[in-house]
Amino acid sequence: MVERALVTGGARGIGRAISQSLLEAGIEVTILDKVAPDFEGACNFIEVDFEDEVRTIASLQEALQSGAITRLVNNVGVVKPALLEDSTLEEYYSVMSVNVRAAILSSKTLLPGMREAGFGRIVNISSRTVLGKALRTNYSASKGALVSLARTWALELADSGITANVVCPGPIRTELYNKANPPDSPRTIASLSNIPLGRMGEPSDIARAVMFFLDTSASFITGQTLHVCGGTSVGRVDF
Repeated sequence: MVERALVTGGARGIGRAISQSLLEAGIEVTILDKVAPDFEGACNFIEVDFEDEVRTIASLQEALQSGAITRLVNNVGVVKPALLEDSTLEEYYSVMSVNVRAAILSSKTLLPGMREAGFGRIVNISSRTVLGKALRTNYSASKGALVSLARTWALELADSGITANVVCPGPIRTELYNKANPPDSPRTIASLSNIPLGRMGEPSDIARAVMFFLDTSASFITGQTLHVCGGTSVGRVDF
């Protein structure tokens, strides 16, 4: 039986590292993203803008044409930093559609195949910002939702052999992080100086945690949130 996984936003950054790790483990990977992957490996790529609900649903159905997918990584995300007084409803709807709606639609669409197989792994990629960070009203709301969703799904899906867990990355060296946190910003410099382990994380750090939750042996772990953050969820000053 072919093992299949789907990674939303799997072409770049953290998603790229997760997709590559899955391929190295011999798992067939389907990537849903706005841009094509630029790495070697036989993965299936479906282009989609997750702000487009109709296209998102169609892309998920297309992904299932070759068979059930029992491993799902809800990774896609956008940030759009802004202070509370500067945030807009337009930005809110955009962030929620990509970060939350896409996760719900992906999980719902893949769920029947997981139930039939009696096995499933869902991993939501949240963020350390669920613990609080300035300029993240909309983003933290969306990432907090992913934690709550996983805890709910853990209860609803347990009797079908399906687990749902969360990985919360801290500062990870990606294009998305640099875009939302300009390297020369005093806020960014101060923030990075307070990482207890003394370095930024790499996408591979997150991929290893995700692979743990996706493994067949992680069958007694569900509804959990793992911070992969260099210690920033334990002790730091957030500027």
